[in-house]
Amino acid sequence: MSISGIIQGLNEFHDNYFNEHREMFERLSHAQTPEVLFITCSDSRIDPCLITQAQPGELFVMRNVGNIIPPYGAASYAEGAGVEYAVHALGVKDIIVCGHSHCGAIKGLLQLGNLSAEMPLVYDWLRHYGEATRRLVADNYSKSSPETMLKIAIEQNILTQIENLETYPVIRSRMHAGKLNLHAWMYEIETGAVFAYRAEIGQFTQLEQRSFPVPNLLTPIH
Repeated sequence: MSISGIIQGLNEFHDNYFNEHREMFERLSHAQTPEVLFITCSDSRIDPCLITQAQPGELFVMRNVGNIIPPYGAASYAEGAGVEYAVHALGVKDIIVCGHSHCGAIKGLLQLGNLSAEMPLVYDWLRHYGEATRRLVADNYSKSSPETMLKIAIEQNILTQIENLETYPVIRSRMHAGKLNLHAWMYEIETGAVFAYRAEIGQFTQLEQRSFPVPNLLTPIH
């Protein structure tokens, strides 16, 4: 979409959707009360509110390259600050880490050396916070096809972020009290399907109308 298309969309939003939902926006101007923190990739092909059909104010969304959350105490503070604010200040009850198929960040992670010259900042980001995923896939799935390796890496990266979230004191406290759940999702662009990690079988399976599974990261993906 061009900038002129964006401006046209803004005008249509104000003239139509905003005017039809003016009371909702007035209410939202006073406070936000989302129950879910949705962490996903910056990729333009995934839209959290679209795939969940959430309304304004219902999701607290964090996005970055590769849907990565550095562990507590890491040098990158932006993601940690967002997580802490969502849990402590907003009191979200669920955190979803949602990766997606055909993720360019994970493709780059599997070919990390090629990034250092052309995209040094992307290289540093993935080298620091994607190494656990890269090493796991390289050591255990090197004989798989490139497509299989990418799928496994995308899923393992999601689970790594769940593990990183569990290093945050505020998250561990809320989980211990039964006030917070973590969920690992994978969105498949070409089908629109969402897959959730099921700890009891160690796999991602298509999400249906059932309670969200809480990952047990001691159970590996088969």
